[in-house]
Amino acid sequence: MKITVLCTDHRHPVNSYLRHWQKEMQAQGHEVELAHDVTGLKGGEILFLVSCSRVIQKAERAQYKAVLVLHASSLPKGRGWSPHIWAILEGACEVEVCLLAAEDPVDSGDVWLRQTFQLEGHELFPESNETLFLTELSLMTQAVERTTEIKPEAQQGTPGPLLRRRIPEDSRIDPHKTIAEQFDLLRVADPIRYPAFMDFRGKRYWIKIEKAPK
Repeated sequence: MKITVLCTDHRHPVNSYLRHWQKEMQAQGHEVELAHDVTGLKGGEILFLVSCSRVIQKAERAQYKAVLVLHASSLPKGRGWSPHIWAILEGACEVEVCLLAAEDPVDSGDVWLRQTFQLEGHELFPESNETLFLTELSLMTQAVERTTEIKPEAQQGTPGPLLRRRIPEDSRIDPHKTIAEQFDLLRVADPIRYPAFMDFRGKRYWIKIEKAPK
């Protein structure tokens, strides 16, 4: 099977997981290409969109038999950007990940597969990421192995408002609030691309947290 995986951010932490998955699939005889730009898409059986910030147009999708998006929310609720981050900030400890067909409008396509993962409320950004990424890879593997068996289902229910894209300002910490009040914000901030920060006494400070060794 000819497979393309598109992640538009070459700095995204999911890339190392995708490279490992690529090797596993190639060992099974599949042709797998990792791409970071739509201009390099060459067509094939499946195009997976993983942490893809660009909307793939219909003409681009037509190059593949299936174009599938990984989305971490219980669709149709949670359409939009960074759904699992917004969910964690709201106190969620269970996150559902959907594998769905890429359609217009965004996140409205039929769902191929759903899988949930659990969080305990202490996980820092790399830990929650690992759980999310492994769930996404599991769904991708199932899609490859069970392509002819899966029966996509239309989304049912009211989507609610579209989640907005997170920006660096969303990682701002208020020095006048307690750590406890802002702990979830600290633990979902990307320490490399979008670190938590605060402005205090005329200076800006990056804030990074890590767990003490056991």
